[in-house]
Amino acid sequence: MHLQIDDFYQDASRALLALYRAFPRKTTLYIDDLIGYHEPDEYGLPAVRHQSCLGTLLWLGEEGYLRHEGTIRHEALEQAVLSEKGFLRLSGRIADAALTDSHLPPSVLRVHATLAWQLQESLASGDSERLIQLARRLFAPSQSGAGDTV
Repeated sequence: MHLQIDDFYQDASRALLALYRAFPRKTTLYIDDLIGYHEPDEYGLPAVRHQSCLGTLLWLGEEGYLRHEGTIRHEALEQAVLSEKGFLRLSGRIADAALTDSHLPPSVLRVHATLAWQLQESLASGDSERLIQLARRLFAPSQSGAGDTV
């Protein structure tokens, strides 16, 4: 019923993870890199899906998850970087029973326990329900002092 919300979670996760991988460098976020190419309509306007992704990126900026210096037409965000809020949310630890029972070295466990790693794993595996749970955690109100960072 609310497929645009599922797309929002996917787009936001992909964009924030791209910025996390580039952090602290500024980078250009191209919409086609996040969601693939979508043919413009008969009037040359971006497809609705394309517009939705751009809306997601702009919303992330307005809500303080990223900063950017502007847009490149309807194609990209220019000079984008994670904000402190975005970085702390993505690098924060989340509880995962599978990780606590693991025999991995502590340095690997520390990385695997981050929200960024878990989001990436959900995207890679195509587990949309897990991705939605994690994205909702990303956007949940902050609890100061909760979790540590990488």
